[in-house]
Amino acid sequence: MVRISGGTFLMGSNRHYPEEAPAHRVSVSAFSIDATPVTNRQFKAFVKATGYVTTAEIAPDPKDYPGALPHMLYAGSLTFMPPPSGVVDLRDWSQWWCFLKGADWRHPYGLGSNINVLDNHPVVHVSFADAAAYAAWAGKELPTEAEWEFAARGGLDDAEFAWGDEFTPAGLHLANTWQGEFPIRNDVDDGYVRTSPVKAFPPNGFGLHDMIGNVWEWTSDWYTPGHEADAPKACCIPQNPRGGPEDASYDPHQPDIRIPRKVLKGGSHLCAPNYCRRYRPAARHAEPIDTSASHVGFRCIIRN
Repeated sequence: MVRISGGTFLMGSNRHYPEEAPAHRVSVSAFSIDATPVTNRQFKAFVKATGYVTTAEIAPDPKDYPGALPHMLYAGSLTFMPPPSGVVDLRDWSQWWCFLKGADWRHPYGLGSNINVLDNHPVVHVSFADAAAYAAWAGKELPTEAEWEFAARGGLDDAEFAWGDEFTPAGLHLANTWQGEFPIRNDVDDGYVRTSPVKAFPPNGFGLHDMIGNVWEWTSDWYTPGHEADAPKACCIPQNPRGGPEDASYDPHQPDIRIPRKVLKGGSHLCAPNYCRRYRPAARHAEPIDTSASHVGFRCIIRN
C-alpha cells in the first residue's frame, strides 16, 4: 500500500460530463491505498481462505427484477462482446454488452474461459458486495469517491489526467484504454485488447498504478447525479465527504427496479475518444450494487 498524506483539492470537473460538475474544493485526511487494483491472485487467496461465493455465481432473485422472464434469471455477469455488425447505434449499449451465462471472476469471458495466465490482472466480475467482503477480510475498506479521486490525481490538482493535461505525451500510452472506433475496432496501440497486468503502465505521482483505465473501480459512496456546489468560504470546505443518501442513488429511468447505485471511478480499457472520455480522475459512473461486469474491479484503503 502507499500512504497518502491527505490535503485539499479541486474535485470534479466543469469541462466534461454533467455528473462531474461542479468542480469544488474538498479535503481528505491521510490514508493508505493499494498501489494497484486487487488482482486475480489476491482474490483467489480470499476465496480459498473463506469459501466466498460471488454475486455473479448466484442466480438473481426474481423479486428484485419484476417482469423478468424466468429463463432470463441465471448466474452470470455483464461481459463486453464486440458487435458483429460494423454499424452500431452508440446510444444502445445492449449492442455490445451481454449478460453472459457462466461469466464470473474465474471465467471472465464465460464458460470455457479461465484466468490461468491472468494472476497479475485485476479481478473483474465483482459486485459491490464482493469488493466489500474482500476488503473486510483483508482488514481494509473501500475508498470514498473523494479519497479515490485525490489519490488518482497524484498531486496534480485539476489536471485532466493522472499524469498531466496531455493524454498521450510524445505519443506514449500511459493507461490501458481503447484506441480506434469503439466498439467495433480496437487498434490496440497500447498493446492490450482487454485487461492488462496491473503494473504494465507507469505509476502516477503518488506511485499508484492503473488509477486511470484498465478497470473501473468501486467506491463506497452512493451515486448522485452531480456534486455539491463549492463552499462559499475556505472554512466551510467539506472534510472527508461521504457522498449522497442511498435514496438518491436509484436510477430514475427504471422506477420499478429499486437497486441502489454506487460510484465507480477511473474508466476502463473500453473507454474511447469516440464514445467514453472517462479515463480521467474526475470521471464517475453509477453502478447498481448487484451488478458485476468484465471491466469493473476495485482497490482498498486503510484510514490512518
